Amino acid sequence: MSDLLNVTNLSKRYGKNREIFAVDNVSFSIREQEVVAMVGESGCGKTTVALSVLGLAGPTDGRIEFDGIEISSHQFRRSRAWRRHLSIVFQNPYSSLNPRMRVVDLVGEPWRMLQSLPRAELRARVAQQLREVGLADAHLDRYPHQFSGGQRQRIAIARALVLRPRLLILDEPTAALDVSVQAQILNLLRDIQAEHRLSYLFISHNLATVESIADRVLVMYLGRIVEEGPVGEVFRQPRHPYTRALLDSVPNIDDEFPMKTGVEGEPPSLLTRPASCAFNRRCARATQVCRETVPKLVEADDVHRVACFHPLEEAH
Repeated sequence: MSDLLNVTNLSKRYGKNREIFAVDNVSFSIREQEVVAMVGESGCGKTTVALSVLGLAGPTDGRIEFDGIEISSHQFRRSRAWRRHLSIVFQNPYSSLNPRMRVVDLVGEPWRMLQSLPRAELRARVAQQLREVGLADAHLDRYPHQFSGGQRQRIAIARALVLRPRLLILDEPTAALDVSVQAQILNLLRDIQAEHRLSYLFISHNLATVESIADRVLVMYLGRIVEEGPVGEVFRQPRHPYTRALLDSVPNIDDEFPMKTGVEGEPPSLLTRPASCAFNRRCARATQVCRETVPKLVEADDVHRVACFHPLEEAH
């Protein structure tokens, strides 16, 4: 499969007098029909990457290509021509849907922006889209407050799909939902991805969710990717100490002591980013080189990349 999205050396800085590096020199790709997950602590830059890809936050440096065409330039960020090929589902369905709009208008809004449709045809299209996500025609004229959280997220997914995008960005799409509803939404997303042959950029804190839906995973720490590889390989044998700590922090009911401490301490401030490995103060393996030099993301094996001077050993 060919690459659908290529992000090269993406950086995003905010501020003038004291710059904040929200994202620093991030590179990755997403192939056709591939699900790539991005994980990491809150504030590590995951959502900033997503907004940069969508053109909602112009990158400070770097290049973003979609299907071989650069979309990170100012000219393309202003153009609507390519926007129909990318869409997003936000984390909180309670805040991402306008409470004053009926479902028929919420879901039909992307169509109205591109073309003038008779009201009857718009309703028919929206009804079909709602059925695809498990809702009924009777929901067309209701308002968001009349739905449960899971139903609202189905509405948000329906709206994201109306223009038949090729890449769907999912920013914590199940985080605000009950556990039982999370499973339903994940099943729906798998079915949609298979039926429409979509690519996903799946942003999540939930490692179990990532393992169940993603093909590859990108682990971010303080605005940089520190590990990348097939999700099964990374979760089975993590090479970066931070990835290991994330996995250890997940409770396991089969363990005698299921609650683990994970990683201790706090990430450095984005205002005082160290010119070194940003994880060195929280890492038991850190040496002098870790405190003086920024590690590059290099191949650990044929399919696995890691940014660490002292990666964890591969299991034999």
